[in-house]
Amino acid sequence: QVQLVESGGGLVQAGGSLRLSCLASGRTFSTYTMGWFRQAPGKEREFVAAIRWSDRRTYYADSVKGRFTISRDNAKNAVYLQMNSLKPEDTGVYYCAASGTVVQVNISGRYDYWGQGTQVTVSS
Repeated sequence: QVQLVESGGGLVQAGGSLRLSCLASGRTFSTYTMGWFRQAPGKEREFVAAIRWSDRRTYYADSVKGRFTISRDNAKNAVYLQMNSLKPEDTGVYYCAASGTVVQVNISGRYDYWGQGTQVTVSS
C-alpha cells in the first residue's frame, strides 16, 4: 500500500515556475514508477511526466518537454516536478501516481495509487 500527498501548487503568472512535490508512504517506494498527470476543467486527465524505478529513465508529454523536469529522491520517498516557463494551458489539478510497472508509463490505467491532487493556475 502506498499513500501519496502532493504539495507545491499555486497561482503563478505565465513564464513563471513552480515545483511540485509528492511524498509517499511505504517502504517499497523505490520499486515504483512515479508519474505526474494533470486534469484541466472539462478535460480528461492527461499524462505529464514519469520516472521509472528500474533505471530512472524519464518520459514527458510533448507539451511539456524542455520545460518540465521530473526527479525522485528514494531516500526521502519523494518525487518532484519542476515546472518552468509555465503557460496558461498548464493550468489544472496535478496528480502524483505510483505504478508497479515499467511499461506504458504514460497510461493512467497502469498506475495503482494516486494522490489527492494539487491545483496549479497559470494566469496570462
